[in-house]
Amino acid sequence: MQFQRIMLLGALGLVLVMLWQSWVEFQATYPGPGGQQSLQTSGGSDGQASVDRFEDVPDAPEPTTSSNETAAPEAVPVAAESGERGKLIRVATDLVNVEIDTLGGDLVRVELLKHPVSVDTPDQPFILMHRDTPSLYVAQNGLIGKDREYPNHNTQYTASKYSYHLGDADRIDVVLHWMSPDGIEYEKIFHFRRDSYRVEIDFRIRNHSDTRWTGFAYGQLKQTEVETPGSMGFLGRLPSYNGAAIYTEVDKYEKIDYGEIQEGPLNVSTQDGWVAMLQHYFVSAWLPVGSENYQLYSGVNRDTAKPQYRIGYKTTDPAVVEPGHEGVVHTVLFVGPKEQRRLDEQGANGLKLTVDYGWLTPVANPLFWLLDKIFGFTQNWGWAIILLTFLVKLVFYPLSAASYKSMAKMKKLQPRMTTLKERYSDDKQKFQQEMMKLYKAEKVNPAGGCLPILVQIPVFIALYWVLLESVELRQASFMLWLNDLSLPDPYFVLPIIMGASMLAQHFLNPAPVDPLQKKIMMALPFVFTIFFLWFPAGLVLYWVVNNLLSIAQQYYITRKFADS
Repeated sequence: MQFQRIMLLGALGLVLVMLWQSWVEFQATYPGPGGQQSLQTSGGSDGQASVDRFEDVPDAPEPTTSSNETAAPEAVPVAAESGERGKLIRVATDLVNVEIDTLGGDLVRVELLKHPVSVDTPDQPFILMHRDTPSLYVAQNGLIGKDREYPNHNTQYTASKYSYHLGDADRIDVVLHWMSPDGIEYEKIFHFRRDSYRVEIDFRIRNHSDTRWTGFAYGQLKQTEVETPGSMGFLGRLPSYNGAAIYTEVDKYEKIDYGEIQEGPLNVSTQDGWVAMLQHYFVSAWLPVGSENYQLYSGVNRDTAKPQYRIGYKTTDPAVVEPGHEGVVHTVLFVGPKEQRRLDEQGANGLKLTVDYGWLTPVANPLFWLLDKIFGFTQNWGWAIILLTFLVKLVFYPLSAASYKSMAKMKKLQPRMTTLKERYSDDKQKFQQEMMKLYKAEKVNPAGGCLPILVQIPVFIALYWVLLESVELRQASFMLWLNDLSLPDPYFVLPIIMGASMLAQHFLNPAPVDPLQKKIMMALPFVFTIFFLWFPAGLVLYWVVNNLLSIAQQYYITRKFADS
């Protein structure tokens, strides 16, 4: 009995510890024809502190593909004064409102129309990108090279139109123009499509000069620290990751938090990869295409009201356009919610990992897949969670039945255990010996009720991350007052029901012989209730349904065993 209680307390303690660590473990300190393009390794680093927005253009590698090594880079000319802005081009699709600055062709504002700030403000879209002083979150890209001027995110483009609306069309093309002093004509073309958060960007280069044009592409995301507003009461903020991330063919998915960017520049060469900025349910990612090799870099501007962090990529094999010809350099930006279906559609290896389920991803991914399939049938995430709970309970039924049978046997032995406790109250060693003899005689395994619980703990924690990280459940309503399963129950009804169900389970279980253990077990339902007051309602719903099913199953097995 004592061993069983220790195991059970350890299991429940593990749940508490892991959930508690989830709240606090990751709080950031701050928060085409005519040309070909591929990448080479190495090149100039982009991690030096910058005094204005113009020193963060990455340096160009040597225009050669014959070696993996490149010579010392040269500085990119500065094209404008710090703080200057151009005109705004406004683009409206069925999913986003976007603003593009003609200075640099930066995406300086992205509003997600299908993801309002809250369910109470359905007409107020969530603003993912912005440059609201002193905060900043923008996407920048351009071309770099040597011995001539290139259009980078300091270049002042011209445009013939400043307002675009998708309407009944399937695509919008936004065209910016720039002519370099040496006779090279550039068009920066943004392609926006219906029902898509994917922005394709082409640089069309028309070489009117008498020399070969050679250049490299880059793209970067610049951001000040993003903090998740406190919504967990005394537990603090949601345990979501805010910061940069990269993917490479060798090291796969890797987070690069604000502190790591502060410590020093990133300089990684890869043949397949991407760079991204993450915040809970949303991601912005440059997805380089059409090349074979890339260099991933990072940097920070400290001489601003808030430190400005950037993560980016650049090609290290050149695109080439001969005199009198034209070429196209292509890249892709994904900017939107981390909807798993859309992430899969991008064709970028590992992009789905931005939905971060942590070390239990192998368990969490099948759970989400099953939850999503059930939602396709119910069209209600609350009922999907309930049905998922039934299925999980069904899978673990044999283990749960074995656990409850063990508990029923232990409860049946309770009077005899109490007698032994009283008889050997002054001799603990003798009490332990007699207790083990009793277990052996009655063929009771004191740990039999604990192993099934331990096995199910990873499933619960994995489901916790699924409900916390999946944007599909953001602002998902269930019924009555539960209009957002990703937020806590506003009236604490579910947590109170959960606590009551845990208390009912406590009385169904055999009482511990040790008085201290008895007090601890009695206190656990109240402790869990306090914790769950600020947990996502979807997770509490799962726990409530699971507890109610467990009570029914345990009551049935206990009665059946008692009558036998």
